[in-house]
Amino acid sequence: MEQYIIQVIVALTGSLGFALLFQLRLRLLPWASLGGLFNWIAYLLLFHFTDNMFLSCFFASAVAVLYSEITARILKAPVTLFLIPAIVPSVPGSSLFYTMSCIATSDWAGVRSYGVSTVKFTLGLAAGICLSTVIFTIVNKLINKYSKHISA
Repeated sequence: MEQYIIQVIVALTGSLGFALLFQLRLRLLPWASLGGLFNWIAYLLLFHFTDNMFLSCFFASAVAVLYSEITARILKAPVTLFLIPAIVPSVPGSSLFYTMSCIATSDWAGVRSYGVSTVKFTLGLAAGICLSTVIFTIVNKLINKYSKHISA
């Protein structure tokens, strides 16, 4: 349990670091950081129950998109200000590093192992972001369309 708490705290601080790197306004910093926390909690929870890296990363990135879209509308700011820091914990940095290291040392079994892990993480991240953004956009357009008809 202690390792999960440490991972969540590191996800929060990593997201805060990226928000600072992008020079986010001070009032938006806590909200951008919370996205990374929610993203990593979602990943850990689903991975605990399914042991499926792709599905876990897909779900976590969908949570990050949902959080970013809602937060952006509430705070009247662009979605990317919240989405980029929110997905930072899901970026497969270590597996990508080890994949490249294995390529450099001609360790093809390691390349296969780490490469598959990197691809699963990356595809899950990209698919979750794309699908969630499309669904959120469609729902938002339908809400706007029908709210105009009701108020007219």
